Amino acid sequence: MRSEDLLLISHGIKTAQREWGFKLASNPVDNVNKPPVNKPRDGRLEEGAEERLFQTCKQSSNHWFLPLVQVAIETGMRRGELLSLEWDHVHLDKNWVHLPMTKNGESRDVPLSPKVRDILGSLPRDISGKVFPIHFEGLKSLWRRGMKRADLQNLHFHDLRHEATSRFFELGLTIVEVAASWDTKI
Repeated sequence: MRSEDLLLISHGIKTAQREWGFKLASNPVDNVNKPPVNKPRDGRLEEGAEERLFQTCKQSSNHWFLPLVQVAIETGMRRGELLSLEWDHVHLDKNWVHLPMTKNGESRDVPLSPKVRDILGSLPRDISGKVFPIHFEGLKSLWRRGMKRADLQNLHFHDLRHEATSRFFELGLTIVEVAASWDTKI
């Protein structure tokens, strides 16, 4: 069990004791040896990693893999948002895509840079209506093989979101602007 899970259980028990009068001599989670908390991830591409990443994506037999990775880095969209994105929600003429359902249960619009517009504009249309018709498990396999081929250890797809956010700040976006792109309340 992860440390985070144990902390959540412990908090639940303390809340039950304090607010609902749940009677226990002590919190049993206090006596459990907790595994060390994982070190937070940096989330940035190291020197030369982007080139190796793009090269391995180009070598893939799946022609949606490279554009998917490029759009992830450029927009900061989550994996699930990218995989569920439909052409009906893409507005290249207006420079944005609409995400009807995000992780927090709300919709949001994501602005598109000229680079992303070019990438999306060059993609073939799939009969499914999906922009990136890749199944979640298929992407996991593509990613795993690609990272091995590119010799990129410990790079997760979600790290592309962190890379995008860092680049947004480097471009001079404010915290409010970056939070809006991340679907975050500040």
